[in-house]
Amino acid sequence: MQNSQLAQEGSLPLNCNMPLPVEVTPVSTTRGRCQCRAIEYAFEGAPKWVMHCHCASCRRAVSSPLATYIGVRLAQFRYLKAEPAAYASSAGVLRYFCPTCGTPIAYAGANWPDELHLLHGTLEDPTQWPPTGHAYVSEQVPWFDVSDQLPRYHATAGKGAKPLRNGPRS
Repeated sequence: MQNSQLAQEGSLPLNCNMPLPVEVTPVSTTRGRCQCRAIEYAFEGAPKWVMHCHCASCRRAVSSPLATYIGVRLAQFRYLKAEPAAYASSAGVLRYFCPTCGTPIAYAGANWPDELHLLHGTLEDPTQWPPTGHAYVSEQVPWFDVSDQLPRYHATAGKGAKPLRNGPRS
């Protein structure tokens, strides 16, 4: 199922996407891959946003206390080798992964039909696009403390949302 099909269904994805502009100088091409290299991808220019997500759905999808995503426009993205398998994790949500090694690759949601949200850990150079904030901090696990000074959002950072605070919990 493609993003356009998800959008036509009118399904709403679980709360896991963070459209926040990235304020860094764009590079020509960014590359990423899965662990076994069966899936490789590239995108041109700067991503739309880079965010940490603390929601339960994303935590489960990556088996970690948070997931870090890079939002890119479909028009700037391409697979270089095989395409990943997809799993419909909830209504309107597809999670892409390598069928060979199991590496989670991306998230696609009906609410963002023109975007693909790549897992930051798949980047060839993870220092290239640093995160700009945290989403769904109300779902952050209590034993995982993040000490950076990035803005924290109750849900996503889109549609003019104001951060709850900058920096860690008090």
